[in-house]
Amino acid sequence: MTSEILLIEDHKDIAAMVSKHLEAEGFVIDYADNGLLGLKLGLSNEYDAIVLDLTLPGLDGIEVCEKLRVENKIDTPILMLTARDTLEDKLQGFDSGADDYLLKPFELEELSARLRALLRRNTGISSQSDLKVADLILCRQTEVVTRRGIELNLTPTGKKILALLMKEAPNVVSRKRLEKEIWGDMPPDSDALRSHLYTLRKIVDKPFEHALIHTVQSSGFRMSVNDDH
Repeated sequence: MTSEILLIEDHKDIAAMVSKHLEAEGFVIDYADNGLLGLKLGLSNEYDAIVLDLTLPGLDGIEVCEKLRVENKIDTPILMLTARDTLEDKLQGFDSGADDYLLKPFELEELSARLRALLRRNTGISSQSDLKVADLILCRQTEVVTRRGIELNLTPTGKKILALLMKEAPNVVSRKRLEKEIWGDMPPDSDALRSHLYTLRKIVDKPFEHALIHTVQSSGFRMSVNDDH
């Protein structure tokens, strides 16, 4: 089955190079050269993934991502392209709803490999019974996450991390296993998992009285009503 990709990139040479490579890999490409058009296409069409540049005219990549994710509940996997490599920049990208990022300049083969990894892990969490830890529920059929009846807006990657932690609760899940489950053999770098977990905690734990996601020093992470080890 052919995957349809929305590429939002204002640099014409980069867009042409990426489009040519991805089309040769079997992807179908739709293209926008600014944030406003990219947002319009992302809202009006169903894509298998979105490749989103961070620096765009009209609306920047962060704004586009937030409007797709937060305002319109679009859960299409988003791969963000950026030349900004600080932890703060990465946190901002993940916080806005990005699932993965690729630093410029990048190899075209890595771009297509990351896209395929995103598509593989977006095939659904499972059709098994719902997952529940305290007042947190993940419905596997609809992939809706709620806590105290309040729906939580998570990225596809955030849901994958949460599902694994909930499934294994209250046991510890190692950092290595989480990275393997999410990125296979191609984790972006050591900041990626930390950034996703930071964003996940901010949504799942921060608005509520009791934290459910806990760090176990030198071991990994666990979900539990309390943080006793």
